[in-house]
Amino acid sequence: MLWCRFQNGRSPSYGIVEGDSIVVIEGDPFSDYRRLPGSHRLTEVTLLVPVVPPTFYAIGSNYHNHVVGRAEVKGTKPKFYDRPRVGYRANSALVPTGAAIVKPKDAGAKFEYEGEIVAVVGKTMRNVSPQDAAAGIFGWTIGNDVTERDWQSADPTNLRSKNADTFKPMGPFIATGIEPCDMTTCVRLNGKTVHSFPTGNMLFSAAEVLSDISRTNTLSPGDVVWLGTDEVPQALNPGDVIEIEITGIGVLRNPVVAGA
Repeated sequence: MLWCRFQNGRSPSYGIVEGDSIVVIEGDPFSDYRRLPGSHRLTEVTLLVPVVPPTFYAIGSNYHNHVVGRAEVKGTKPKFYDRPRVGYRANSALVPTGAAIVKPKDAGAKFEYEGEIVAVVGKTMRNVSPQDAAAGIFGWTIGNDVTERDWQSADPTNLRSKNADTFKPMGPFIATGIEPCDMTTCVRLNGKTVHSFPTGNMLFSAAEVLSDISRTNTLSPGDVVWLGTDEVPQALNPGDVIEIEITGIGVLRNPVVAGA
């Protein structure tokens, strides 16, 4: 099933995507809901980020090629960790598919994308096993972890480098009933495929990451956990269009514009 969050002249609503239409519901995906009469065509609505998370988690260094490739770029030895390295991101950085990624006027040349699978939490979890964590995942969406690398080197909390406005496109939908081991992540820059990798080829699985978080932090319905990328990204420039497609979810597509 594909879920979306959209606006059509009223307050934001959740809906179920069926073909090129959206069935409107009353309620939300994480609790009781019911289908309402009628539907909207996808072309008639504005898609929003598919969920506004109570807490926005993200993990780095979770794919082998990314760890090795980033180390080569920095001229250091690859460092692999014995447990997930999880941090937070800002909801204020979220934008939906179709919205512009704004490259700030003072951003440098190393303004880069990262195509990521995102786990959406479906139930409250605290100190759970990986098996129980897997059962608590509601579904999956797509994230683009835009990063300003020069800022990152002097930004231990990633406040500027990863959390500036528009730096976190997410969407277009939440897909249920699929698994990362069956997915492929494809990244296209201006229509050209620049990366393609097995989505499930993570160093720490989604279940392991969520279980680790739950040791100290209560996970709640609607929380999102971004799970890293397996690529050495290229730079984004104003005028570019970046697309991230993951099997079974759809395409997250965003243009890049220059900041005022």
